[in-house]
Amino acid sequence: MPVDLQHARLHLASRSPRRRELLTQIGVAFDSIIFRNSPREDPELDETPLPDEDPVGYVQRIARNKAEHGCRIAGWRKLLPQPVLAADTILEVDGRLVGKPLDTGDAERILQTLSGNTHRVLTAVAVAAAGRLELAVSISEVRFRPLDAHEITRYVASGEPMDKAGAYAIQGRAGMFVAHLAGSYSGVMGLPLCETAQLLKRFGYRL
Repeated sequence: MPVDLQHARLHLASRSPRRRELLTQIGVAFDSIIFRNSPREDPELDETPLPDEDPVGYVQRIARNKAEHGCRIAGWRKLLPQPVLAADTILEVDGRLVGKPLDTGDAERILQTLSGNTHRVLTAVAVAAAGRLELAVSISEVRFRPLDAHEITRYVASGEPMDKAGAYAIQGRAGMFVAHLAGSYSGVMGLPLCETAQLLKRFGYRL
């Protein structure tokens, strides 16, 4: 039977305020599951790429791990038996995976690489419930205009690039860097709404 979203909720396994905003935008009620550490520090959510792992396989694996770990946490904490939604975003530049910057110097290096070039943004969404897990992947292409060194320095000094895949937030100040986008704007933000809605419908949600 379809689930009436006026009464149903899900667990969001993410720290991202952007994902919370996007779920709210499409009227999805949720409760946040906060992992004890950031994924980078949690041994059960190791984000180290595997040898010869392609970008799609990588982002799917991380989203799946987050959703499965969210289900385990829901069980340990005896939370309501609601579906768990998780997502992961990564950039691909010239065949290389680019995640969140390690520090301000790394953020500047990433932005210098993106300057004047086209990169791919891959976001995988996973929904898990009652032993069932389904995935969807959004792939977008983004081209930055050339950035000068002062722009990069000022942007990094704003603090916005930190904890963002690819060292930028398209919905923030970095929107002025984007010369062209082909794909999903919300996917670049971190949660592709089209794919997310289709996944939830498969689990019986009315949207």
